[in-house]
Amino acid sequence: MSAVWIENEIAPEARQADAPAAKQPKIGREIHKLEKRLCHQVGKAIMDFNMIEEGDRVMVCVSGGKDSFGLLDILLKLQARAPINFELIAVNLDQKQPGFPDHILPGYLKQLGVPFHIETQDTYSIVKKVIAEGKTMCSLCSRLRRGILYRVADELKITKIALGHHRDDMLQTFFLNMFFGGKLKGMPPKLVSDDGGHIVIRPLANVAEKDLARWAAHRQFPIIPCSLCGSQENLQRKQIGNMLRDWEKQYPGRIESMFTALQNVVPSHLMDAQHHNFKDIKATGVPCADGDKVFDAEEFPLAAFRSLQVLSVQR
Repeated sequence: MSAVWIENEIAPEARQADAPAAKQPKIGREIHKLEKRLCHQVGKAIMDFNMIEEGDRVMVCVSGGKDSFGLLDILLKLQARAPINFELIAVNLDQKQPGFPDHILPGYLKQLGVPFHIETQDTYSIVKKVIAEGKTMCSLCSRLRRGILYRVADELKITKIALGHHRDDMLQTFFLNMFFGGKLKGMPPKLVSDDGGHIVIRPLANVAEKDLARWAAHRQFPIIPCSLCGSQENLQRKQIGNMLRDWEKQYPGRIESMFTALQNVVPSHLMDAQHHNFKDIKATGVPCADGDKVFDAEEFPLAAFRSLQVLSVQR
């Protein structure tokens, strides 16, 4: 994949239009930086994981929320200057939620001039019938939605399915699996579906949710709230999200550090014998890159270190 994806974050014509940006108010300069950052981060994810290839028909799942609107918006910008040719088809699943404004998305997508498909399936009634009042609806809702979207992807001859999950979603999923599922498992940027028939990509993998919120406000996307589960305040995912935001307030930069950790896994320093052969470990006399460096990342007090030196001498 050519580095053109990320070298020129904004198309030449856009840069010319923004040439007098230095003379604009501060908010204008900040939005310009935000656009460059979003395009750069999405372009880098596409390039790093080979998400989009020549001739792809990419189905962009648009729910009406800020994340999927942002995904479509940024992909359209990148499509205009990409080093390859690919198609974008916006797809929305109308789940027949009461009061859902089904005119908003078609009107918006027609205005954009992007090809789109609206799939109407009453999954709302199924979820409400099966899930008891007060119980989490997300699991069943997502399974029903996934199956329908896979079928639509086949009908439209789609080669990649793009979802609007961002960096914060990926971290939340990691902690959800660790706290409640007993697994070190996250949300991959690219995967093959369980049925083996579809490739799912998450181009927003590097993007912070707060940046998408700012971009949505700037672009004035016609946000459609989810009335099916939006009122479920005690969802485990929301609790994890609140925890991460509290950590970031107390320790700025922690979110970035944790996200980087997802990309730097050291199986030899975990406890999964299926991914590292602990049984056959033998001393070789050759220094190891990973080695036993358990204290290297900690703040080890100098006084304690001197005490260890004294103990060593006494022995």
